[in-house]
Amino acid sequence: MSTNTDIAKLDDLIVTTIDSIKGYEHSAEHAESDRYTEFFTSMAAERRQVVDALSARSRELGGTPADYGSTAATVHRRIEDLRLALGGGDHAILSEIERGEDYLKEEFERAIADEHISSGTNGVIRICFDSVMRGHDRAKQLKDALAATG
Repeated sequence: MSTNTDIAKLDDLIVTTIDSIKGYEHSAEHAESDRYTEFFTSMAAERRQVVDALSARSRELGGTPADYGSTAATVHRRIEDLRLALGGGDHAILSEIERGEDYLKEEFERAIADEHISSGTNGVIRICFDSVMRGHDRAKQLKDALAATG
């Protein structure tokens, strides 16, 4: 187990979580229903706390945490814009949010399973994973409920 491995894994999760924040903020701006806007805004704030926790651990290990998202996530938001322009509405937004949540959940699961990171870093990741699972499960519930009504 090396500090460099821990920092690299934390940086990957930080970038992916920043993508999640930007995705939620983007979705909050475009949601038709206040119900979804509130959820998206709340999740963006909660994900900022996740980034703060991951960044604090990275700094503790001597890292310089990223403060940017990925290019792939920018493309993902443009796809969401296109779906909205084609009339997808809240259903399109929730579908994209759920897809992003699935990806984020998988990234955290891979990090938790990584035997090359220290137990201290794994513990921080596990705590942050609770937030990821709450967002993932709630996004799926909202998407399924909207699909059932429409």
